[in-house]
Order: sequence, then structure tokens, then C-alpha cells
Amino acid sequence: MDDRHVLTPSSDGPDQAADSRPERAARASAAHGSAAREPAGRDLSVRELAHRWWRPATVVLVLAAAVVWRLVAPGLGAPPNLEIATAATFLAVLLLRNRWAAVVPFAVVAVSDAVLGNTQIMWFTWSAWVVIGVGAILARHLRGPRRYAAALGVGVVGSLWFFAWTNFGVWLLDGMYPSTLDGLLASYVAGLPFLRTMLLGNLVLVPLAAVVAGLVERAETSAAPAPAPAKG
Repeated sequence: MDDRHVLTPSSDGPDQAADSRPERAARASAAHGSAAREPAGRDLSVRELAHRWWRPATVVLVLAAAVVWRLVAPGLGAPPNLEIATAATFLAVLLLRNRWAAVVPFAVVAVSDAVLGNTQIMWFTWSAWVVIGVGAILARHLRGPRRYAAALGVGVVGSLWFFAWTNFGVWLLDGMYPSTLDGLLASYVAGLPFLRTMLLGNLVLVPLAAVVAGLVERAETSAAPAPAPAKG
């Protein structure tokens, strides 16, 4: 028998298998590093969020803080309408990268309203948060300076919209002002101190939420393993 056929290593022989193991490990490491980095231009899936559990955990903590703040702020003597629900919504949208993050303000208002009680203009309040949530969702894929510009935009436009819409509801339903143009203007004038507080707070807190999201993304990128060099 010609022993050349016995001694010739096959393509699946042990030597090649041994050589391929480091390459497979390098590919696996590279794939893991790529998965740990933030995917751009698309929403995060539930599976990805479960893998990065610290993201939803951070959102839950911020949501709880927003609820607690709404409950205790009056007793602490905080200025009226100094709220963190807008910033919590913006942070949730950036971290979860998902449309469902817009429910954050509703969760804050629903839980706190269960304790504080609903007002006559509840539907105006809740619908105002719809617009703020949609505005935050539109910014979820932005990065760099555009993200911070969007944070300022959500803070300013969201505050102005909330002021205009809810004070219109007060004039329409509360009975505090006459059903005339003068009554509507009086409602807006009376609400200016509340607008000032909300606006100043959101000018600081919403960009701060963008900073926190950026720090989380940077920490994830730094913790991701670098791809192993290919074997020469």
C-alpha cells in the first residue's frame, strides 16, 4: 500500500484545527466588541437591552426619582413647576433607543397622580406630555453637538408648549377666568412664573440628561474588548 496517502494531512487535520482556534477566538472577541459598541441609526432590541441591563436600570432609577420629586417638591419648598420628567424622558429615549421610552412621562404622572389626585385639566396635562415625548423620540439617533442642540430644543420648546397648552386648559375648564380673550390672556400672565421655573430647570436638566447618556455610551465603548490581531 502506498503510505503517502496515509501520511498526507487532510484539510481537517489536527494541525490546521489548532491553528484555527486562535483565529476563531479573535473573531469571537471582535464580534463581542462590536456587539458591545452602540449600534448607530437603529433602535435597540429588547434582547440588546437585556444584555445591557444597566441602561434600563438607570432609566428605572431616574423614573423613580422623578416620581418622588413630584411628590415631595411642594413640601420641600421647591419652586412650582420645577420638574425632572422632561429630562427623565430625554434620558430614557437616549439610553433605551426605543419608541416605548416615551411612556416615561406618563408613568411619572400616572404614579404621582394616583397619590396627589387628578386635576380638572388632566387631559391637557397628559396630552402636553405626548408632544414632549414625541420630540424626545425624534432625537434618539442624534450624536455629538446635534444631540445637545436637540436637548436644548426639547427643554425650551417642551416648556413653552406645556405652558401654552395647559394654561389654555385652565382658561377653558377651570372657571377661574372669564371665557373671553382677556380671560385667556390673564391665564397666561398668571402662569408666567411657572413657565420661568420650568424653562430654567429644563435648560439645565435636559442637556444634563444628554451628558449622562453620553457618559454611559463612552463607558460601554471603553469596556468593550479590543479585537485581537489576526495571526500572521
